[in-house]
Amino acid sequence: MLKLIKDVSVYRPEFSGKKDVLITDGRIALIEDQINLESLDPSSYDVTDGSGKRLMPGLIDAHVHITGGGGEGSFKTRTPELMLSDCIAGGITTLVGVIGTDGTTRTMTNLIAKAKALKEEGISCYCQTGSYQVPVKTLTGSIEQDIILIEEIIGAGEIAISDHRSSQPTREELARIASDARVGGILSGKAGVVNVHLGDSPDRLKLIEEVVETTDIPITQFVPTHINRNEGLLESGITFAKRGGYVDFTTSTTKEILEGDETKCSRGLKKMINSGVPVEQITFTSDGQGSLPEFDAKGNLTGLKIGRVTSLYKEVRDAVLEEGIAFEDAIKVATSNVADVYKFTGKGRVAVGADADLLLVNESDLEIESVMARGQWMMKDKEHLMKGTFE
Repeated sequence: MLKLIKDVSVYRPEFSGKKDVLITDGRIALIEDQINLESLDPSSYDVTDGSGKRLMPGLIDAHVHITGGGGEGSFKTRTPELMLSDCIAGGITTLVGVIGTDGTTRTMTNLIAKAKALKEEGISCYCQTGSYQVPVKTLTGSIEQDIILIEEIIGAGEIAISDHRSSQPTREELARIASDARVGGILSGKAGVVNVHLGDSPDRLKLIEEVVETTDIPITQFVPTHINRNEGLLESGITFAKRGGYVDFTTSTTKEILEGDETKCSRGLKKMINSGVPVEQITFTSDGQGSLPEFDAKGNLTGLKIGRVTSLYKEVRDAVLEEGIAFEDAIKVATSNVADVYKFTGKGRVAVGADADLLLVNESDLEIESVMARGQWMMKDKEHLMKGTFE
């Protein structure tokens, strides 16, 4: 069935004015000032009134523990896997699944299976190969082969550095990972980037910087995440981004963590932009279903909570409403910027020929009203039309 959204304010993410948008076969077919379907059989199309709403691309969350994460407090603290309804509530239409600290009981086979399940349930899902550990625990035995041969795998990660839970990789080991991922990406037409977990160590981005300075690997081969973990890391991230690197903020947090040294994402985004970092170098991800552990000075676990994918849009919205960032800039960090970093053709933009992954948000309070993924309404007027298989 054709779907027509009429008289809606279109953000591509750039504002394009009031438009009518026609969707067919899971893609955007037309964007015009006015589209008239009255000559067609009314049963062949569905019309949605977009007046009073903004149309924007569906969110891309490129760092989610889709099979669950955690375990830093033993087996009982392993977090549950992601459910489809959480994604829909958060306006997320595309995901990238990762494995974190636990690369033993959380396996690549399970990660791929969960990605395929989410795709069957109606959204788009990709994966990174590996986990915190080095050597990287891959699916086929090779980073390059994983990226080339496995449809869902687009890069490597999340490789941990500057953290007491990491394998303490050397410069040579990180360079080899980046090289293998890069070649795999080149040969398969994928991004082949390396998602790098950053901990609290004062080394911060030092290992990545050493690889960039001593090899031919470009700075854009790395996506360092958790850049808002502490003020010192945020400052290092500003310098890194000004050199042309990408930086990724983590939106999931707790009140206790924010009362420490962590910077709220919306506030950190404003600081980076005001410091001269192009907004296109910045992304937000949720770290959804990942554990949010708290450690004391000796590395002992003192608390544990769970990340939520719904935090992604909340921080985008707060960037507009609390920090005064333009809507079209704020939404880039979870739409077009992510699509560009990960080479997701047809994602992250409202454009003719692009996938019909779309959000309708209220003009007044920017709350998500409706969610469309691959041309199907998943939520309409805040009513969930689709749920996961076991929800």
